[in-house]
Order: sequence, then C-alpha cells, then structure tokens
Amino acid sequence: MAAEPSGAAAAAGNFGDGPVAQDPTAGAPDGRAGVESAVGPATEPAPALRLPHSWEEARARAYDCAAPLPAHPVPLQQGIGRILARDILALQDMPHYASSAMDGWAVTGSPPWILAEPGRRLSPGQASPVVTGGLIPVGAKAVLRSESGELSTDDDGLPVLVLSERARPGEPKGGQHIRRQAEEAAVGDRLVLAGQTLNPAHIALAALAGLDEVHVLGRPAVKLVFTGDEVIPAGLPEPGQVRDTFSPQLAAVVRMLGASVVAQQRAADSLAAMLDALDDPAGNPADVVITTGATGRSSADFLRAAIAHLGGTMIVDGIAMRPGHPTLLAEFPDGRLLVGLPGNPLAAMMGLLTVAAPLLAGLGSCDRPGTGEVFCGTPIPESPGRTRLLPYRLVYGLASPAKFADSGMLRGLAAADGVMLVPPHGAKMGEALSTIPLPW
Repeated sequence: MAAEPSGAAAAAGNFGDGPVAQDPTAGAPDGRAGVESAVGPATEPAPALRLPHSWEEARARAYDCAAPLPAHPVPLQQGIGRILARDILALQDMPHYASSAMDGWAVTGSPPWILAEPGRRLSPGQASPVVTGGLIPVGAKAVLRSESGELSTDDDGLPVLVLSERARPGEPKGGQHIRRQAEEAAVGDRLVLAGQTLNPAHIALAALAGLDEVHVLGRPAVKLVFTGDEVIPAGLPEPGQVRDTFSPQLAAVVRMLGASVVAQQRAADSLAAMLDALDDPAGNPADVVITTGATGRSSADFLRAAIAHLGGTMIVDGIAMRPGHPTLLAEFPDGRLLVGLPGNPLAAMMGLLTVAAPLLAGLGSCDRPGTGEVFCGTPIPESPGRTRLLPYRLVYGLASPAKFADSGMLRGLAAADGVMLVPPHGAKMGEALSTIPLPW
C-alpha cells in the first residue's frame, strides 16, 4: 500500500486530472455525507485519502484479481469468436459414407453399361444414376460425369450407357469422382485444437463432425452503467449539457476487449439511483459492472458511497496517471467486479485500457495485454508523480503526441496510432517508450 501523501504532495495535486477535492463523506456523523435515509446508514467510515497506485501496479492488480471464468458449452452458432476449451473431435467418419462428387452414373466394369435398379449392388458392366453427394452403390468403382456419358441402345434395342464424345481419354478411372468414407477424417480424429479462437470455418467443421455445441473458455459478461444528469442522448446540447459519448461506442470497445455486454443502464446522479444500478437481481448474468462518471469526490459523486454501502472492497482507488486518475476497481461480496471510469471521455478510455483490459483478459483466461514500443518524436517535459498516457501519431517512424488530447477531448484519440506511456521524468527525443495498442 502506498504511503500517505505529505503536506507538500497534497498541496501539489492529486497526480491526476485536477486538484484533490475534499471527500464529501469526511466529517459526517456516519462517515458518509449525502446518504439518503431510504438506503440506511453507512457501515464503514470513508478511508483516508492515499497516494494512488502507479500505472504498472494498477494494471497488475486488475489482472491478478481476475479468476478465470469456467469453460462451458455453447451452441455452434454462438461459438464464433470464442476460445475453444476442448479439442474438437470427429464424432463420425468424414464423410460418413462413400458419396459422389459429381452428377452422373456410378459404374463398374467397362462400357457399355446396363442400367441397374437404384439401390442395388452393381455387378461388372452395370451403372446406376447418382447425384452430387449421393450414396455410392455397393460394387461401384467410379463415377462417370453426366457430360461424359449418354444413353443409347444395344444391338437388342435395350437401353445402355455409353461414353459421349465429350468423355476424356481413359475416363472414368478407378475411384474417380468418389468421395471415400473417412477421406477427410476418421471418427476420433482431432480437428481443432483447444486454444484456437473459433472462426466460421471451425464451426462448419464442427457441424460436419457431428457436434451440436462446442466447449469454450468463459467470456466475461459486462453491464454498463452511465451517469450524469447533464448528459443528453441526441441533438445539440445547451450550455451546461453534454452529448452522450459513451453509449454509442463503449459497448463495442468492451466487446473488442473480449467481453460480452449483457445490459446497459443510465443512472441519475443520486445514491439511490446508483445503488439501484449496482443491484444484483436474480438471474443477473453480469460478472463485471463498468460505470462512467461519479468517480470523483464531489458532493455529486456517489459511486464510492454506493460501493461502501454494498460492502465492496477497493482494489484500485485512483491511479498515478493522467488522464484517468480517478479510475476505480472494486469487488463486491457476491464476486462481481466493478470498474469505475471517469466521466471525461479520453480519461475514461485510458482507464478502460489500463484497468478493464487486463481485468477482462484475466476473466477470459487470456494473457495480460502486452505493451509495444515506439521512439519518441519530440521532447516531453516531466510530470512528477504520474505516468502520462498520450495518444500519438507516427510521423516518419517516430511517435509524436496527438493534438486535441485533453481528458475531455476525443479528436486526438480518433486520429491516433496508439497510446504512449510517458514516465514521470518525461522523455527525450528518440527515447524508447512503452505503448498500449488500441483495440480497434
């Protein structure tokens, strides 16, 4: 646990997106101010403000607290994009019977061939009509293509099959145009190994092998909770209002990070509304709740109070980074995890990549997301005590900070090639810096 900030450090700021606001719960008789009587008194006093975790520590804590979700079967059509937990084995020979690869006739012996009744065993000199995929009669040695044969009559006027002028020399050769039983796989063969991310071809192969479902690794289910009474869903905002930037895109980004979004809800700026949004009703499939806004310490920010009221435990309570300092990670007694993102859009995205990305990876049995490396294209001054996450553009192979990259802006991120991590001491031109790849 990091040490308490000194007076000088506290006066210098909170290592994040602005000065540390006074905790609204401090000094209240029950340890939390603003708790509506409808939800009852608090059970714990607010913790003393501490230095936030470093970027590296926050990322490691998020991954380490995530126990992989159990593997489970899903119907084939739901398996695309999932990670296979068990090998796919052929439940039958593939194909499971000898079939024709062409429309034409199944034949045995040399021409001319006498037409046999369908379904009967063929003897030398006999033929039977067959279609593509059709069952090859017992005794057949090859399939003559429809364009290579024609019906005629023998000297006695009986119908026979003969080669047409379009037949190729030596046609049909032994075994030609017959798909042999087990030609692709025999029963029990391994077709797809565990660990593969299933694509449409894998799913079609599983169906061909006789499976109705596949066993896949657990995928975290996420509920999104959006806060902010000033947020409007559409149209041009008036002064004091802002457009909703989260609901149009956050679910898609969460899916890119390997989770499924099972619910979305908007919560008013009150403790009662926040508690309602964080409720865990019967049948709720969410493993993780991701909230936007209300992570600060003002009188309008109720997330911490709601977490305390529900008995939650803080895993990450602030990070020494900018933007995204107020990002939170907590665990509820029922095992659900909560990621609290700041309300500013760029700060929220940095919090998502820092905390939610490794958390969702751990729950989904994936490796912790790695970082890349770029070379800094311009000197960047120091910012004592915090890591800066800067969207960058690659110019002649060097990474230069993007314009319009304040915590409330998105234009820089929309044009960025990635996000570079600038240490507290800054960076020199040409210095190697770690980067976070963007999920899109």
